[in-house]
This record gives sequence, structure tokens and C-alpha cells, in this order.
Amino acid sequence: MQQTLTRSLTLLAAIAALTGCAGMTQNQKNAAIGAAIGGVAGSVLTGGDTLGTIGGAAVGGVIGNGGIK
Repeated sequence: MQQTLTRSLTLLAAIAALTGCAGMTQNQKNAAIGAAIGGVAGSVLTGGDTLGTIGGAAVGGVIGNGGIK
């Protein structure tokens, strides 16, 4: 149940982020895509752990935005 909920929320967040990209800058689009991919990767790598999903999304968002400068 927990794993299904985590995956569903990750998918919902990815869809919401990608549908709202029309008025975003390129950095914002890259951050949203990076967060979605990172969230999915974090979920897969940690077996659906919520903290792993959130951590993956955070790291993916930072990398997608161009990293730490």
C-alpha cells in the first residue's frame, strides 16, 4: 500500500510539473524534470521509501536547475 501511494504521488507530481511548463523558464523546466526523474529514481532505488523519493526529487531538482554554483 505504501509503495503504491508513493509511486502514485510521484507520478501525479511529475504530471503536474510537466503540464505547467508553458510559462516557465528553461531552468525551471529543467528543475521540474530533474525533480520528477530524481523522485522516480529515488523511489526505485530505495524500494518505495518515502524519504528516498523525496531525497531523489530534491537532488534531481538541484541537478536539473544547473547544480550548485
